[in-house]
Amino acid sequence: MRKFLKSRIQSFGHALSGLWHVIRTQQNAWLHALMSVSVFWVGVWLKLNRLEWVMLILVIAGVWAAEFFNTALEVVVDLATQEQHPLAKVGKDVGAAAVLIAAVAAAIVGILILGPPLYDKIIQIIN
Repeated sequence: MRKFLKSRIQSFGHALSGLWHVIRTQQNAWLHALMSVSVFWVGVWLKLNRLEWVMLILVIAGVWAAEFFNTALEVVVDLATQEQHPLAKVGKDVGAAAVLIAAVAAAIVGILILGPPLYDKIIQIIN
């Protein structure tokens, strides 16, 4: 049991190391972080309900997961070859496309959830 717990703690440490690597080295992750925090605070301000929070958390997590998978793919491709191979480019481009798809979907969900109450709140402030 002790060995099991120690290995779980080590696994958690490896995951945190990967998280820190992405935050530290990937500029797009900074944009994801800014957007995630912004959506969080707007959601708090609008007093979203539980289902709205679940949907936002899922799409935000999807963007982050896609970014992390893309970073992992890029690192592995760079490890496998130092040359400019056409298949390496395809792999990296497809990984980037996955992040783009997740980000666009998250933006649409964010607009659908946050848009109407945000519009109403802004109209109340203006009037």
